Amino acid sequence: MSIASLYRRLLPSPPAIDFASLEGKKIFNEALQKGTMEGFFRLISYFQTQSEPAFCGLASLSMVLNSLSIDPGRKWKGPWRWFDESMLECCEPLDIVKDKGITFGKVVCLAHSSGAKVEAFRTNQSTIDDFRKYVVKCSTSDNCHMISTYHREVLKQTGTGHFSPIGGYNAKRDMALILDVARFKYPPHWVPLKLLWNAMDSIDQSTGRHRGFMLISRPHREPGLLYTLSCKDESWISIAKYLKEDVPLLVSSQHVDTIERILHVVFKSLPSNFNQFIRWIAEIRRTEDVNQNLSPEEKSRLNLKQELLKQVQETELFKHVDKFLSSVGYEDNQPDFAAKALSQEAELLTEIESEETCCRETCVKCIKGVGEETTTVVAYPSGNDVFTALLLALPPETWSGIKDQSLLQEMNQLISMDSLPTLLQQEVLHLRRQLELLKRCQENKEDEVLSAPA
Repeated sequence: MSIASLYRRLLPSPPAIDFASLEGKKIFNEALQKGTMEGFFRLISYFQTQSEPAFCGLASLSMVLNSLSIDPGRKWKGPWRWFDESMLECCEPLDIVKDKGITFGKVVCLAHSSGAKVEAFRTNQSTIDDFRKYVVKCSTSDNCHMISTYHREVLKQTGTGHFSPIGGYNAKRDMALILDVARFKYPPHWVPLKLLWNAMDSIDQSTGRHRGFMLISRPHREPGLLYTLSCKDESWISIAKYLKEDVPLLVSSQHVDTIERILHVVFKSLPSNFNQFIRWIAEIRRTEDVNQNLSPEEKSRLNLKQELLKQVQETELFKHVDKFLSSVGYEDNQPDFAAKALSQEAELLTEIESEETCCRETCVKCIKGVGEETTTVVAYPSGNDVFTALLLALPPETWSGIKDQSLLQEMNQLISMDSLPTLLQQEVLHLRRQLELLKRCQENKEDEVLSAPA
């Protein structure tokens, strides 16, 4: 049966006022003069239309993350790192979101796991005065943005639950600007803040919980400089369960009397796809005198990644892991997908003739461009430090079942955060939070707890 096509909807006005109308422009100019449109300019620079009718939550989040210049730590297309709806699937498979949409708690969970700083409130946990205060906070800063989830019917619009960012505020008229990501349906529009609050103060029938709003801001440092969890396939489900549930049982139920024995018990039962669980970027780095294309920020990021890898490899735990993996003949130090990424990015830089040498801990490729001297390309990390990072990221109680008290003490010293440099501490904590968030989603508890894992 054919379905009639639609070209947009007529925006119900009142209560909304079209942003591009004469009145909408006047409201904008008033707010601009009062300094409550500061967040608008970054948001409008990354304003996007949701790619699917039910992707409003994903579009709103990717728009906000990009406007805050948060680096996703993984590629979108080609060599580019960029947040896109297709990358936001850790808490809910995209095919389910496409069919049923996404809940408030899952969008909050996605924001946390993407490395943003998030404060989330349901309307039954807040007041309209609190909401107004937070709208003003984000409207007077370009380092904080707000996403609201509300019921369209209250605004006399067609549809039900919806997500969109709040782009500004006019204090004189007490009106908020909704940057509606369903631009195929309605344009950006001003609405009375009280009416928007009423639209949020409704129950999402899929969860039985109130809707609400979230404040998203940039963290103090980029999350996941070197390691970030991959949710592109189902590998994370089995491996997250293995790491969070099976490993504690294994070390408590089997006789372990050395660190190597602990590693053996954990390693031998790893799911076969564990290398894909942590996705890393195979960075291309040419010598500074010939590389004029990288921004200062990218060069700084690469230096930090190199320093972080060095810190991982200097831990006592890494030395145990490296020795153990050598003893069992583990040679998967450069998984296929990293090697392919290296090859693809090298092709983007230049047409080259290459001579390869690989050391044990990182794969180093020497390349020679036409008319150029040989330069060095570095791809990292490798299997032994990935395994080390995973072990460090597990919560300390993972090992509490070790019966030998001296061995337990030794293991606790190896994984102690106190012994790690600050940069590595932050990386490990980010991985640990991601693991906990994935577990929360797996257990369908993301709508119960909105705060980030401690």
